[in-house]
Amino acid sequence: MRKKNVLIMGAAGRDFHNFNVVYRNNADFNVVAFTATQIPNIDGRKYPSELAGELYPEGIKIFEEEKLEQLISEYEVDEVVFSYSDVPFNYVMKKASIVNAAGASFKLLSANETQVKSTKPLISVLAVRTGCGKSQTSRKIVRILRDAGKKVVAIRHPMPYGDLAKQRVQRFATIEDLKKHDCTIEEIEEYEPHIALGGIIYAGVDYEAILREAEKEADVILWDGGNNDMSFYKSDLTFTVVDPHRPGHELCYYPGNTSLRMADVAVVNKIDSADANNILEVIENIRNENPGALIIEGASPLVVDHPELITGKRVLIVEDGPTLTHGEMKYGAGTVAAQKLGASEIIDPRPFTVSSITETFKKYPGIGVLLPAMGYGEQQMKDLEETINNTDCDSVVIGTPIDLGRILKINKPSTRVMYELQEIGSLTIEKVLRDRKFI
Repeated sequence: MRKKNVLIMGAAGRDFHNFNVVYRNNADFNVVAFTATQIPNIDGRKYPSELAGELYPEGIKIFEEEKLEQLISEYEVDEVVFSYSDVPFNYVMKKASIVNAAGASFKLLSANETQVKSTKPLISVLAVRTGCGKSQTSRKIVRILRDAGKKVVAIRHPMPYGDLAKQRVQRFATIEDLKKHDCTIEEIEEYEPHIALGGIIYAGVDYEAILREAEKEADVILWDGGNNDMSFYKSDLTFTVVDPHRPGHELCYYPGNTSLRMADVAVVNKIDSADANNILEVIENIRNENPGALIIEGASPLVVDHPELITGKRVLIVEDGPTLTHGEMKYGAGTVAAQKLGASEIIDPRPFTVSSITETFKKYPGIGVLLPAMGYGEQQMKDLEETINNTDCDSVVIGTPIDLGRILKINKPSTRVMYELQEIGSLTIEKVLRDRKFI
């Protein structure tokens, strides 16, 4: 029997992990290609031989997903493995139909097949959609554990957009480390808050190698998830964050619904700004999908460093990029702050966009009058900076997890909007951690 030819559909993250743990050293399979979507400037790259292993001395080519049917025919693909996240159920089945019609089988790998076991206690923070509030939940857990005397090392879901071989294992403990690794805005948004807390966070491409390095300096490992993906590691405790601003999404997005079903604890976030009926709907859905999960209700109180730059002002609102694009959120922390503090007008950035930012609005027309903080590479960061500086407004409201003013040269006053998790009620994250013997 010949080897089974496999193609992996991805977005520069889960796809590489699935290859590493299931296919890299498996002589029964021949991975002929990766396809990529969601992430710009991927086509033409390779998964390098240094990472692909001795079975792939020339590496593995990465193509745009648009070429999927052509690739199935050209490479005589037997099986296509779907390996990216935060997509509706009907999207997944449409891809399955395309693959099946082209003559290949369609596969979703399970958690058991792809999760690596740690030698240290491990907590995972997941979500049902991008933008639910995983990061603030992760930060809360880290603070509690550190206050209890535990050394916590976080590992972030991958965002390898540069030289993959160099990004095999990345360790971030200082702001200088972000510069050393040429991090994009998307990466900095996730890594910098952990650094600001005095913590250490790892990321990269080879997540078993990353785990083994992190274990050397940790009492507890925290998996800080991306999008709505499952954890790459076997977890001793799983928190899954649910967003009442998007009720029902916890039922019909992949693999967010899987992440909900795997939860030991569901965190219903943002209840201070959500409709009461939506909160009740989400809680009922959690109980139906995962009756054994504990439910923590949490608010996301806002902190604005310069509120005077919002009140009565014509503002440009910059929100987290992935949350507005494939996350499909219609507003974020910056929008809530502008409404609460009485901005006179929210300025539409679309007449002022350039290059890749213009293309982002074409691809995701539902974004509306908010500006997504897209920054997947140096050129896109320049395009974002130029768009902000072109926009006719009084001030810029930055609703991203980092201060864009530190990275971009913004030619007008700006203010940051930040938020943290505040549990409501007697069931708290600290109580769960104590009951589960983490502290």
